Amino acid sequence: MSGTNGIAGPPGLWSEARNAEGRVYYYNTQTKATQWTKPVELMSVAERALLDQPWKEYTAEGGRKYWYNAETKSSSWEMPEVYKNALAQTQPPSLPAAPAQQFVAGGTASFSSYPQQRDRDDYGERAGTDRQIGYGQNDTNGLRAPTFQAQSTDPDYSTFEEGEAAFIKLLRRANVQPDWTWEQTMRATIKDPQYRALKDPKDRKAAFEKYAVEVRLHEKDRAKERLAKLRADFGTMLKSHPEIKHYTRWKTARPIIERETIFRSTNDDTERRQLFEEYIIELKKSNVEREAITRKSAMDELVSILKGLDLEPYTRWSEAHSIIQSHERFSTDDKFQTLSKSDILTAFENHIKSLERTFNDERQREKTSKARKERLNRDRFLDLLQELKVAGKVKAGAKWMNILPEIESDTRYTALLGQPGSTPLDLFWDLVEDEERALRLVRNDVYDVLEDKRFEITPKSTLPEFLELMSTDRRTGPIPKDTLSLIFDRLLEKVMRRAEEDKHASERHQRRLIDALRSKIKHLDNPPVHASSSWDSIRPQISNLEEYKALESDDLRRQAFDKVIRRLKEKEDDVDKEREKDRGAKRDHRERDKDRDRERDRDIRNGHSERRREPKGRASRTPEPDAYEADRRKAMADRERQYRKSSTTGLSPPRERAERDRHERISSRHAEGRLGGYDRDRRDREEERERLYRTRGDPRGSRDELDYGGGGRRRRGGDSDGESVGSRKRARREKSEGLKRKSRTPPPPVKEEIAVHSGSEEGEMVEEE
Repeated sequence: MSGTNGIAGPPGLWSEARNAEGRVYYYNTQTKATQWTKPVELMSVAERALLDQPWKEYTAEGGRKYWYNAETKSSSWEMPEVYKNALAQTQPPSLPAAPAQQFVAGGTASFSSYPQQRDRDDYGERAGTDRQIGYGQNDTNGLRAPTFQAQSTDPDYSTFEEGEAAFIKLLRRANVQPDWTWEQTMRATIKDPQYRALKDPKDRKAAFEKYAVEVRLHEKDRAKERLAKLRADFGTMLKSHPEIKHYTRWKTARPIIERETIFRSTNDDTERRQLFEEYIIELKKSNVEREAITRKSAMDELVSILKGLDLEPYTRWSEAHSIIQSHERFSTDDKFQTLSKSDILTAFENHIKSLERTFNDERQREKTSKARKERLNRDRFLDLLQELKVAGKVKAGAKWMNILPEIESDTRYTALLGQPGSTPLDLFWDLVEDEERALRLVRNDVYDVLEDKRFEITPKSTLPEFLELMSTDRRTGPIPKDTLSLIFDRLLEKVMRRAEEDKHASERHQRRLIDALRSKIKHLDNPPVHASSSWDSIRPQISNLEEYKALESDDLRRQAFDKVIRRLKEKEDDVDKEREKDRGAKRDHRERDKDRDRERDRDIRNGHSERRREPKGRASRTPEPDAYEADRRKAMADRERQYRKSSTTGLSPPRERAERDRHERISSRHAEGRLGGYDRDRRDREEERERLYRTRGDPRGSRDELDYGGGGRRRRGGDSDGESVGSRKRARREKSEGLKRKSRTPPPPVKEEIAVHSGSEEGEMVEEE
């Protein structure tokens, strides 16, 4: 860096540079650090002198300079005297003009005391200096001409800023371009005297770089201004074409505007397209804003429509949507077409939320008002109870039934009825419990006094005695008589209850002793006790027993004996009643069997089957599957043929059938003799159920039979008159075989096989014998 006199000093560690915006910063070549403030090493003497001054020089926005004191926080448009004095002391004295170089013939030239520069540009300086120095001219005799003093033409400026401004002015005059190199700039400006306005070559290069940055910024500003003007003109041109919309593309719009003068004002097609895209973006923004305004207006009107509708907070969207769509204002206005179904749903939800909020607020106010009213009613009723307490009507041990007649006509009581929360009875018991709690504290003192005085409450104790005892002690003396009377009543009640419990316990013990003696008398075996036994005959046998001695009186012992005799007599009476009942049941069964036999004989004489019709009004049951149904139907068919033969000839039933029926009746009577009453009833129910099953399961039952009189039944169709020839021959053959069997010895009665039939209503299987 150079000093104030332009002499180059020793190289320093700091160097000055500029960023892309042209701002000067300082770089340390050793530590690689950068900073905006100027280092002390690069400051001039004046700057170093002013460094310690509190006043600093600044430039306002308009370019006017002012001074600011950092200590007093004051500012001034005029330069302070202190600042002037410090600045004057740092200015160097004016230097005398450099002596002219003299050339002496045959001698050496005396050159300036400045050290010789070795830079490339110093050559030009030295050359210029040499041109300005006059050299002695040799005469013909080889003698040097008289010397003269050369005059210096280098410009001299008082400050560095003035020299820098003069150098930058030179660069502008030389039309130096910002993209030139420093060598090109030197060749163009080195011959001008203003080139030496800055003495240091580094300052010249820094000024050149500053100039290049300023020129580039200026060119960039001019380019921006041109582009701004072109953008405005291009936009005006595009606005004159209403057919260009926000959705128009460049390839569609170019044929429309390519004949315009503004379009041809620039040859850069990329720039044209960029301006067009910017215009389209503005159109899209304006279109979006316009749609947003329209949508907002439609939403506002939709909200007003929803407020006009009679909607409830619980209205469903499906119902509300149809109502909104059918609204005249909504269906006729085109602005609502911009709203989607989601927008309408959003507006509906917001409206419903506001209705719910209003509804909930109203309910909450009503609930709060109701709770406040209920609380006031409870407070008034509590005041009523306090009044009764002061009057002595509500105290420990008070009963609701005694208080109710006093308050049932009071409005403070009737207002509390029916409302939720604590009832009048609950509040009453709360107050009574408080009184009971206070009474327990007093009762403990009473217990202590009774224990100290060794006074025992008995059923014969009286209230005056108790009050006199309590009045003699200082602990219970201040207690009111009503409280002491209540405590005495409770103590007396407890004593009476304990005496009653003791009495009941004694009676229970006495009953246990009587039962123990009764058990011993009951289990006597030598001789055993009978219903006809007497107390005098039994007494010697039990007089030595512990149970006998445990009873204190003969009346209690006699009572145990009487219980045993009474129980024995009851058992004998039960046995007699059971025997009489069995005799009556047997007699009833015999009568019923005789009636059944007479009815069966009458049916046989009349030619009817043994089937009995089901009694009317009796519910029928679905027949269970029977494994012997086929055999039973075959037997029924055989009996039906026999009946048909007998009815056709008018004779009595076959002898075999009569004999078999007689044997069946005899065997059934013998079986009945062996069966009990319950078994006979069960067998009758099973036979009746079996007849019902057979009637339902027989396809040739009574529904296919017709009674033509004469005591016989005939089959429909070919079973009677229209029988085939084969069936008649079979009937004759069976008739002849029957006559042959009649001539022989009658066979023994056929014993029917044991069959298993469906059992009782519980479904068990019963085997017939």
